Amino acid sequence: MADVWLASFKATFDFPPAHPDDDVRRWIRDELIPNHETWLAEDERGVVGLLALAPGWVDQLYIDPVAQGEGIGRQLLELAMTLEPSGELQLWTFQANDRARRFYARNGFVEVELTEGGGNEERQPDVRLVWRGEAAPG
Repeated sequence: MADVWLASFKATFDFPPAHPDDDVRRWIRDELIPNHETWLAEDERGVVGLLALAPGWVDQLYIDPVAQGEGIGRQLLELAMTLEPSGELQLWTFQANDRARRFYARNGFVEVELTEGGGNEERQPDVRLVWRGEAAPG
């Protein structure tokens, strides 16, 4: 799971994760999995995607770069939409992640807040998006 997170992050951004690889692996094992509803997408290649949910939030959605564009992210996002009882989901992504921003927009999310990155460990400009359930995925 951590390998997917790391591979996706490093393939997407020109800046490094805020923590070394071993710290990311520890965080996923000791903090993310025990404290979030976590789903994996697997196929013959192994784990190709991960989704971590907190109430009302998509906390993490990462797809292995070799599996991007295959609909795995959409399936995981649709799962999150189905599981959220409030009918509303929020998430943060980095402003530099144009692909993710387009993906979320196609799936009914609206950008509601831009920041200069003071609230994230990477100190990179980010964007908060909200899905309110009125737009069907697609």
